[in-house]
Amino acid sequence: MKNQKRFVNGALTVLLLCLAGAPILAVEKAEGSLRLAPVFTDNMVLQRDRLIPVWGWAKPGEQIAVSIQDRTAVARAGEDGKWKAVLEELPVGGPYEMTIAGEESIVLKNVLVGEVWVCSGQSNMQMPVMVGGYGVKNGQEEVAKADYPKIRLFTVPMMTAAEPQEDFEGKGWVECSPETVPAFTAVGYFFGRQLHQDLGIPVGLIHSSWGGTLAEAWTSAAGLRTLPDFKPGLDEVENLLKEHEDLQAAREAKIGEWVKSLDDFDLGSTRDSASYADPERDVSDWKVMDLPQLWDKAGLEDYDGFMWFRREVEIPAEWAGKDFVLHLGPVNDWDRTFFNGTKIGAHEVPGEWDKPREYTVPGSLVKAGRNAIAVRVYDMGNRGGICGKPEEMCLQLANVVGMKPISLAGEWRYKEGSNEKTRAEEPKLPREVGAIQNTPTVLFNAMISPLVPYAIRGAIWYQGESNAGRAYQYRTLFPTTIVDWRRHWNQGDFPFLFVQLANFQAVVPEPDESDWAELREAQMMTLRLPNTGMACAIDIGEATDIHPRNKQDVGKRLALAARHVAYGERLVYSGPLYRSMDVVGDRIRLHFRHVGGGLAAKDGEELKGFAIAGKDGKFVWAKAKIDGDTVVVWNDEVPEPAAVHYAWANNPVCNLVNREGLPASPFRTGSWPGIPPGEK
Repeated sequence: MKNQKRFVNGALTVLLLCLAGAPILAVEKAEGSLRLAPVFTDNMVLQRDRLIPVWGWAKPGEQIAVSIQDRTAVARAGEDGKWKAVLEELPVGGPYEMTIAGEESIVLKNVLVGEVWVCSGQSNMQMPVMVGGYGVKNGQEEVAKADYPKIRLFTVPMMTAAEPQEDFEGKGWVECSPETVPAFTAVGYFFGRQLHQDLGIPVGLIHSSWGGTLAEAWTSAAGLRTLPDFKPGLDEVENLLKEHEDLQAAREAKIGEWVKSLDDFDLGSTRDSASYADPERDVSDWKVMDLPQLWDKAGLEDYDGFMWFRREVEIPAEWAGKDFVLHLGPVNDWDRTFFNGTKIGAHEVPGEWDKPREYTVPGSLVKAGRNAIAVRVYDMGNRGGICGKPEEMCLQLANVVGMKPISLAGEWRYKEGSNEKTRAEEPKLPREVGAIQNTPTVLFNAMISPLVPYAIRGAIWYQGESNAGRAYQYRTLFPTTIVDWRRHWNQGDFPFLFVQLANFQAVVPEPDESDWAELREAQMMTLRLPNTGMACAIDIGEATDIHPRNKQDVGKRLALAARHVAYGERLVYSGPLYRSMDVVGDRIRLHFRHVGGGLAAKDGEELKGFAIAGKDGKFVWAKAKIDGDTVVVWNDEVPEPAAVHYAWANNPVCNLVNREGLPASPFRTGSWPGIPPGEK
């Protein structure tokens, strides 16, 4: 679908990472040097009121002392160099410094103590607040007001591994600000922001997710060995990863040749020169487009291929001959950039459409007066264009502080570099290698195991789309994942909160079966586990986008669940959940938990989304009315009703809520499928 963003089932990893997977990570350890696990950096948040393990590597036998405030813990490195010290609990506070001292010393600054949550799952957890012009609803406004220095994020890089890992190359904790928040997990950010506002304490978010991934990839081998469906084949994981690594290396070699061959199909250049970049070329007949924007917003929805952009800038005489830095922001997908006809940079890596472009302009190219900038953009499919923020497009003097840059936002000339003939003849990207990241255990091994046993309050989870179609298996797989994480962390039954799948795809005219409804049922059944909570999202999805942009309400609903499950507050934190039914004549009366202040139809309309069936199991749309804390359902054509479905579709039209505005979760009653949904 042309207008649907490329990160369906892969979020920001669509092309390179979701196609190619990732290699087994090997982190070089400096022999004998003091080093911390990667989750310990400046700006980190430590979990309050809980023992705080701190670990790393040092010279075998070396004694290590870890100190923060008035707490000190001592450990000694084993023969393998590993050490772990455990600090006593700390109350909310900071900023502090943590000192790790042995034969060498490390000092971590700006450390806070508050609440720490792991944020994991697939692309709806990975979806950013706003990157490359794409993100949540009202994204630019959300970014502008994101001044929350006591909210911190740590992002785990996407990796796979055949065995549990202890290390990786992380980038460290970052404070939340308008500059950093665009790349934050949106669900994690809005969850953390709500908790921060409600509790008034620091919040740390550890983000570890990967778009398009299966729950079994996030579960350890020990956990999966308890499930008959997954036990066979676990011993083959290492061979599968090695095979994939070899295939990927061969593909990358082919990609290099493919990139070179594309030049033969660009009308604006050859392998030796770029005529459309020639500063003397007359471009007065080229069309005009305001940048930045994706070109489908400029009426080019069906255009893929090469597009050339040109803009002239005036350079004052006193700046001639000086080095500049050219900023373009993200370019979807690839760019080659020229200054006065000379190539100054390019970024041609599949999947990195969201990476901001920044190129040095040598002073030898800069002259007083008119200078021409040319950018060749290549779009492989879906959306294309120079697509960041206006302030990201500028030209500024290098190594000069405080001088206002020359804005490049606004009108650019553009001309197509592809036509129907070249597009038809253009070679295709070498065939992708299978998605190795969905091999059982490999994401747990590489992206969860290295975090253990960092002290946390709990976890939030948004995943299930990739397991839709295997809902009955998910009934045991998902609870196994939760129990597995809790066993590895060894911090008791820590709170585990999850998002029930949102509505998605076309609305169906008649009651029917639904894989997504079955998956939602499996998620609801997981509430049987202690200290779990669910955020229903059945009212905030989008028919044409598997990544609904309303992540604000998702975060708020998860935070409500956290306030009850994790912090013991007595409040309405869930929408109505089906409990039981009674057949009364030709009608069925439904009973619910979590009715809150009472049941209601959203926006005061008639109840929608109910279907009823007799003993033949054939469902038809039903009428429904609220009667106290129950709902009565009937259809005059079904005199002996046996079961009810509510919101039982991929994208149901439904509106039952409680007075607090939280939506009822989809459910079915009766003997189909023979196992009642979970209660809480």
